[in-house]
Amino acid sequence: MPELVVPTVRLHAAWLEARGDWGPGIHEDGFGLRPDDEVDSPAGFAAWVARLTEAAGRATSLSADRALCEYRWIVDGDRVLGGIALRHGLNEIVQQRGHIGYGIRPAARRQGLATWALGRMLDEARRLGLGGVLIICAVDNLASARTIERCGGVLEDIRETDLGTARRYWIMLA
Repeated sequence: MPELVVPTVRLHAAWLEARGDWGPGIHEDGFGLRPDDEVDSPAGFAAWVARLTEAAGRATSLSADRALCEYRWIVDGDRVLGGIALRHGLNEIVQQRGHIGYGIRPAARRQGLATWALGRMLDEARRLGLGGVLIICAVDNLASARTIERCGGVLEDIRETDLGTARRYWIMLA
């Protein structure tokens, strides 16, 4: 049975296995991984996990427009199946990337995990008092578009973002 867990160093090997499933250089949505994060060593991985868990508690000092963000990993036992993030507020980062971003490792796709995890994060957004969430996916990512639509997403438009051409959906939570 899958569950959402706060990022933890305990799952270092499992996370590396999941990253290997994606392949080198592929962006893993929902994990908050930056190009300068070094995650192969235990120390680097621990520093990255600390940054992720601190992001939920306070704004980062890197940029005034950074959103508070909660990261969760989608796990089943000791297997990391994906990641999902919920950004608070409505600033420039949220306008470009959405309130929620997620990714499922290739070997775990087509099992309903994205829909399940998105539903759980929508519940968290409701608890935070958000009236609606913006979710953005690449224009050619039809699987993600279907996931968002299954969870109530209504297409606002298709436009250029800092990550390329994207579909922009709103899910109202009230």
